[in-house]
Order: sequence, then C-alpha cells, then structure tokens
Amino acid sequence: MNTDRVRRLLRVAWASLTRVAPERRLAWWVAAAAPLWFIPGEAGRVIAIGAGVMIGLAAIVDWVMLPPPAALRVARHVPATLGAGDDEPAHYAVQSSSARPMTVTLADRLPALIEGGVGRSTFALPARGQAQLDFSVTGLKRGRFELGPVGLRVTTALGLLGARVLVEPGDHVDVLPSVRGVKRFRWLAMQHRLDAIGVRALRRRGEGQSFAGLRDYALGDDPRKMDWKATARRGKPIVREYTIERSQSVLTLIDAGRGMTQLAGKLSRFEHAITSSLILTDVATTAGDRVGTLVFDDAIRAFVPAERARGALPFVRNAYTPLEPSLAEPDYAAAFRFLGAHQRKRALIVLFTDVLDVRASRALLAHVARGATRHLALIVALRNDAMFAAADGTPYASVNTEGTPDPRTPLYTRAAAEELVQARADALECMRRTGAIVLDISPAQMTAAVVNRYLELKARGAL
Repeated sequence: MNTDRVRRLLRVAWASLTRVAPERRLAWWVAAAAPLWFIPGEAGRVIAIGAGVMIGLAAIVDWVMLPPPAALRVARHVPATLGAGDDEPAHYAVQSSSARPMTVTLADRLPALIEGGVGRSTFALPARGQAQLDFSVTGLKRGRFELGPVGLRVTTALGLLGARVLVEPGDHVDVLPSVRGVKRFRWLAMQHRLDAIGVRALRRRGEGQSFAGLRDYALGDDPRKMDWKATARRGKPIVREYTIERSQSVLTLIDAGRGMTQLAGKLSRFEHAITSSLILTDVATTAGDRVGTLVFDDAIRAFVPAERARGALPFVRNAYTPLEPSLAEPDYAAAFRFLGAHQRKRALIVLFTDVLDVRASRALLAHVARGATRHLALIVALRNDAMFAAADGTPYASVNTEGTPDPRTPLYTRAAAEELVQARADALECMRRTGAIVLDISPAQMTAAVVNRYLELKARGAL
C-alpha cells in the first residue's frame, strides 16, 4: 500500500479519535459496572468482564453512529451593522445531513465589547433536518469586531460519546452610532411641515430675520425695528415686522474630552451625546433646518458644516463613526474660535459637555457669554447619576427605587458629593446669567429633553 495513503488514513483515524470525548453517561455506566468486580468467585469475574465488554461495544457502536464533521453545517446570522447600545435579534441555523437524529450543544464566546450570544445551549436536531437558535446581540463600543468560532458537541441517542466540531464562520459586525431613536422622534418635527400637505403657514412675530412688512408703531415694540425712512415718509412711527425663518442653522458641539469617557450605564457619556445629536440632526432636517456638527477635545476632531440637506444624517453619522473620547482636557477656546470662523450666521448651538464647577468651567463660561451675542446657546450638561445618588443618599443601580436614604453611603462620601453637586449648580447658574439655555439632565433622559427644547425654541421663533 502507498505510504502516503497509509499516513493519510492514519491522520484521518487520529482526527476522528481526538474529536470524540466521553460523555457523563459513559462514566455513570462504568461506575455502575464497577461493583460487579466485588462478586466473589469465577462467576463474578465473568460477569464483570462481560459488563465491561458490553459497555465497550456500546461505546464503539455510539462512535460509529456519530456524524462526521461534514454532516453538520452552521450559519450565524447577525446584522452586518449594529447601533451602539442597540439590542438586535440574531440566530444560528444548524443543518444536518445525517440519517440519525442527534442532540447538539452549541457554545459561542462573542468579543468582550459585543454583548449577547447563546453562551451554551442544547437542542434536538432531527435526521436530515435543521434547527434555529435565536439570541440577541448588542454592541457596546463602536468599531469592527470579529465574532469568533462556534463550538458544537454532538451526541446520539446512546449518549456515551460526544463528537466535537469547531466551526469558523469568519464573520464580523460593524458597530456604528445608534440611529434607532430617529423614527421615534421624527414625528415631533411633523408640526413644522404642515405646509407640505396644503396647510397655510401663519406668520408669527419672532426673532427671525425674514422681512414680512411694515406697520404702525405700538407701545412695547423694539425701537431697533423702527424703519426711519418709512417713518419720515409717512410722518408717524413705523416699525418693520418679521416672520420666523423657516430654515435656520443648528450646530451640535460635542465635547470628546476626559469627562465624556465616564460610563452612564453600559455606554459612555460620549456615546449618549452622539445618539442624541443624531436624533436632533434628523428632527431638525425634517423641520427644514440646516444642521452641522463639531466634535472637539484639545483639538478639532470632526466638523460637518451646517447644510440644508435632507440627507444630512448619513454625513453626520459617518463623521462620528471613527471617533472615541480621549483623556485630554477640552479646549473650549479653540472650539469656539473654529466655530466663529466657520459659522458666521446666527445659529442654535447645542453643546453636549460635562460641567464640574465654576473654576473648572471658566473657559466655557467666557466663550458662552461671548457667543451669546451672536448665537443662541443650549448647554446640555450631562449629569453624573452616581454622584447625584451619593449626594441624596439614595442607592445607585439598586433594586430599591423608593428614594429612601442609603445607610451604606458613608457620611464623608455624601458630604463630598453634595459639595460637587452644589459647585456644579453654581457653574450652570452662571451660564444661565449669560443668556444661555441650560439643560441639567441625566444621559438616559437627555434625548427627549433636547428634542423638546429645540422644538420649543423653534416654535417660539427664538432662533
């Protein structure tokens, strides 16, 4: 016989042997037969040897009945892209070409930043049939992740031996900024598009710059709106009337510094800010506004100018995809200088950041005050929920939701937390005095509050 053929057969036989491992049932059978060796005399020895031979023959039969690896096909169906923090359905499809039914135990281990999978699950697989194993998957951080191998352990009806099969699907998943909440909030912007179905838009006085006409001066009118030429021509005070602009500029600024690296639940505060910014982008573009974004830490990380484009959402999302927060201190001066050079027209500036105290936020306070003369600033200050819970003495991430004081919180911890909360409140009050609008909000409740405040400002004509 050819030497290469012999080696090949031996290799196949060795692979077949090493892929098979004894099951717990075989161990119980052997343990149950062991006392037979204590039967005295020749009869006891014959009985014990016979039982051992029977167990051995049963194991050989079970080994022959085990399907070869080629008889099993495994496919993992996971969405090609996931939104960070989104829970998406997925499943395994296992197909058998064997003529015998079997029991399959499937095990997987997804990457640390991909939550979900089946872990370890056992199910019945019919002869020449298929089975589906459902699970869910969640991306905890943006990026591309290889999902790794899938392990199978197959047993027959005897269940004495198990065949091990390792499958390498070679698949991956891309975790991108989440846009799941877009549809949920999009309807809020529909009130600004009634003219699309023939409803006449009413002229409302506001702070817009679209000229609507002239009228007689009335007590309480802003003197800056006096039209002196018309006043001289008509011989009585005349003021200009404006309508709210249908298309304004909205620019989101996201702090990517060290304060935004802290976790709020399973995701960082930076991830929560990105999600809220994307939803606000979609709502604002649906309402007809120009939307852009600026991300910064100690340098400008990304910039998308405010454009009137219904497809602005993909551009903003693509700008966010490669970004991660850093441990650098945010340079508010550089960010506002860049903003001043690239956004000269009045706009709503929505800044997602972390505020500690007046001293630490001095640069932010100065530039918010300076920018308030040109833009309308909305400061979204992301709370540290654990710090607020410590200050109130309420348990954080606890099943107790009654808000009762937590005796486990040390007194000095509560005192330090209360001091930080008060310093933060003082800083936010200073910002309000500059004319900025401040939202002091938990990251979990931020998106709805930001969208509602934007729609309120737009309806008032504050832009």
